[in-house]
Amino acid sequence: MAEMSDSNLDKPTIFQQAIASCCGAIITSLFVTPLDVIKTRLQAQTNPFSKGKCFVYSNGLMDHICVCENGDSKAWYKKPGHFKGTLDAFAKIIQIEGIKSLWSGLPPTLIMALPTTVIYFTCYDQLSEALKSRLGKDDEHIPVLAGSLSRFGSVTVVSPLELIRTRMQYRNLSYSQLYMCISSKVAADGCFSLWRGWSSTVLRDVPFSAIYWYNYERFKKKMCKEVGAHEPTFLIAFTSGAASGSIAAVITLPFDVVKTHRQTQLWESETLKIPQRACTSTWAAMRKIVAKNGITGLFAGIIPRLFKVAPACAIMISTYEYGKSFFSHLNEKMNQRP
Repeated sequence: MAEMSDSNLDKPTIFQQAIASCCGAIITSLFVTPLDVIKTRLQAQTNPFSKGKCFVYSNGLMDHICVCENGDSKAWYKKPGHFKGTLDAFAKIIQIEGIKSLWSGLPPTLIMALPTTVIYFTCYDQLSEALKSRLGKDDEHIPVLAGSLSRFGSVTVVSPLELIRTRMQYRNLSYSQLYMCISSKVAADGCFSLWRGWSSTVLRDVPFSAIYWYNYERFKKKMCKEVGAHEPTFLIAFTSGAASGSIAAVITLPFDVVKTHRQTQLWESETLKIPQRACTSTWAAMRKIVAKNGITGLFAGIIPRLFKVAPACAIMISTYEYGKSFFSHLNEKMNQRP
């Protein structure tokens, strides 16, 4: 019983888990953002964005909708280059525009990704511990339940902030103008209007989290058993994160495609002042895509999504696990002091 108590004392606190997830989000953004900047620039080269057109910028942690103004955009997309490929694009952007251009759009990513990631990962660990005490620590339903509930909670909490961020990005409003804009929207459409787009985000992110955590915990346990490790090493967490992230990304891709369609249509209608059509359900949007492009239309962009999601999941979870391990050993040393 004393051993169990000491083990619990050594575990990272909620605050330490929050710090570990925060560091993970920052490191993931720093590593993955350049990949999406390059992808966007290569995409613009083959298919230039016209005025009022939107494109989605996503680095595996956050989605951003960017509107082109006169074939240009303030941060994520500057001017089309003449790139032969990914490595050529890296070299030319650094040479011509400076290394900072590879991290275009990083500040708004961090502003939104940090609270989302902290809520998500901290809630997952707390829920897992609570469920283990009720269902037993080897119950296979725990990662699914904890992953789904924590993602549902983080999406719900951050959804109004996402709306506020996109309004500021689009109209360049001051804080007083933003307050007037949000309050008039609430007065006209009610409080629930702040959660517009919540359903399509939940339909994509909650199944992704359930599949991701279920596979991650399985892969991690299996690999730890094979190498005889009591806790996951950085390499085990990295490999398990990449594999489980890839599986979840492929299965939930149709929901991602629908969310992207809805986001870009909304922004283009606002930018080009086109009256919006009646809002359709997710299933209706899926049927429309299948009717137009066939079943493969629901899996459009599978390769770029994997190139973003796999490294983002791998870096995020391995950094988070390393951070928790660091705090666990720190707590152990502190508790051993007389």
